[in-house]
Amino acid sequence: MKFFKRIIQVFGFTAMAILAITSCKRENKNNQATVIDDASKIHISGEMEAELTAPPFVPAPVGNRSAKKLKIHMEILEKEGTMTDGVKYVYWTFGGSVPGSFIRTRVGDEVEFTLANHPENKLPHNIDLHAVTGPGGGATSSFVAPGHEKMFSFKTLNPGLYVYHCATAPVGMHIANGMYGLILVEPEGGLPKVDKEYYIMQGDFYTKGEYGEPGVQSFDMQKAIDEDADYVVFNGKVGALTGDNAITANVGETVRLFVGNGGPNLTSSFHVIGEIFDNVHIEGGSVLNKNVQTTSIPAGGAAIVDFKVDVPGTFILVDHAIFRAFNKGALAMLKVNGEENKALYSGVVQEGIYNPEGGTIQTMPTDTKETVENKSKKTLQEKISSGKQIYTNTCFACHQANGEGISNAFPPLAKSDYLNADVKRSIDIVLNGKSGEIMVNGAKYNSVMTKQTLTNSEVADVLTYVYNSWGNNKTNVTEMMVLEVKNAH
Repeated sequence: MKFFKRIIQVFGFTAMAILAITSCKRENKNNQATVIDDASKIHISGEMEAELTAPPFVPAPVGNRSAKKLKIHMEILEKEGTMTDGVKYVYWTFGGSVPGSFIRTRVGDEVEFTLANHPENKLPHNIDLHAVTGPGGGATSSFVAPGHEKMFSFKTLNPGLYVYHCATAPVGMHIANGMYGLILVEPEGGLPKVDKEYYIMQGDFYTKGEYGEPGVQSFDMQKAIDEDADYVVFNGKVGALTGDNAITANVGETVRLFVGNGGPNLTSSFHVIGEIFDNVHIEGGSVLNKNVQTTSIPAGGAAIVDFKVDVPGTFILVDHAIFRAFNKGALAMLKVNGEENKALYSGVVQEGIYNPEGGTIQTMPTDTKETVENKSKKTLQEKISSGKQIYTNTCFACHQANGEGISNAFPPLAKSDYLNADVKRSIDIVLNGKSGEIMVNGAKYNSVMTKQTLTNSEVADVLTYVYNSWGNNKTNVTEMMVLEVKNAH
C-alpha cells in the first residue's frame, strides 16, 4: 500500500510540474507564435521612451521588439479650440488634442507613466487607463494639481485596444470636455501588417448654446445628464477629418482604424459608407469578426477594424445613428486615390454631397404660421458672414457650395431669375417650404424644399448671403421683411 501511495505521489508531482511548465506557454493558432500566458512573468529587456502621437496618426507598430520599461510623459492642457466654424470651446486635453495622444505598447511592457498638469490650468486631473490592472486604472495614483506631476507604473497584462480618460469628480464633466484617448497593447509579435493605420475617436459634447450658435460655448451639465448632445463628433470637432484633413489611402492598400468612443454617454454605430470591414476586433479584444458592415462601440469602449480599399473615391465614415452624422457632426472622410476598376464599381462620384447639414430641424411644408420676432442689428457684412454659416449648415447639400444646385434635382441659386424676381416669395419658401414644379433659368424643377425652422434673424441673414453672392441682385433682407411675410399668412 505504501508503495502505491509513493508511486501516486511521484507521478502526481510530475504531472503537476509538467502542467505548470506547459501552462506558461500556449500556441496561438492564428499567427503560430509561441506566447506566454502569464504576462506578469515576461522578462523586461532594456528601456525606451514611448512615441506619442496626436490623432489621426499612430506611433510605429511594435513588431517583434522585446518587452521593455516604457517611459511615458503626458501633459494635461486646458485650451480653447474650434468646435465648428464660429463656435469656440475650452477643451480639457491629454497632450493638447482631443482625443488625447495615442499610446502604443506591447504585452509585458513595464510602463512608467508621468502625468503633468500644466501650471496655467485651472483644475486638478488624473488618468484612468482601462489597460491597467490596479485601483482606478491608475486614477488613485495620478491625481495631480496644476503645476505638479505624478508618476506611477504598471504592467501591461492583456493585449487589446483600451480607452483612457480622466476620472476626477465630476467624472462625466471631465470626459465630456475631451479628456479621453486610446492605449493599444499589442500581442507578442505584434499585429498583422497593414499599409495605413489611423486613430479616430468619437465623443459627444454638451454646450449652453444650440448647434452652431456662435461664440465661446461652455459646458452644460443638465444637457449632459439628459444625454441631449449638441455635437457628436470624431476627433473633437466638426470636420476634423474632412476636406484637406481627410485620411488617405491608395487603391489596393489595407487600412486599419483604431476607433474609440469617449462618450461620455452615447454608443457609436461605426460604419464606413461604401466599404465592408474584413476584420473587426470586437470591443478592441482578441475575438475577430469578419465581413462586418457596422460595429457597435460602447461609451468607454473601442474596436479595431481592417479593410482593403479596392476602388478610388471619397468614402464617408459615420456614426450610423444617422442624424448624429449629418446634423451633429459625426462624419469623416477617407480619400482613396488610384485607377478605377469598372468591374467592381462603375458609378459616378459627386464630391461634397455628404457635407454636414447642421442642427436645424427641417419639416415638410405646411400652412403653420410663425409669428416670433427676433430683432437684432447687424452690419451687412456681419449678416453675410452669419448667413454663410447658416447656408453651410442647412442648404449646402442640395444647392451646393457655389449655389449651382444639382441638375434635374435642385434648382440653382446662382444668377437665379426665379430668386431675383420676388424677394417676398423667397422669404415665404424659406419659412414655409415649397413643393411642385417651378421654372428657374429656363429649366423645370419639381422637387421639395423643406421648411426651415429658423429665427427671423437667421432667415434674413441666410437670404442676404444668397442675394449678395453668385451674381444675384444684392438685396439686404431685413427681419422686418421676414416678419411682414409671416404676418401675411
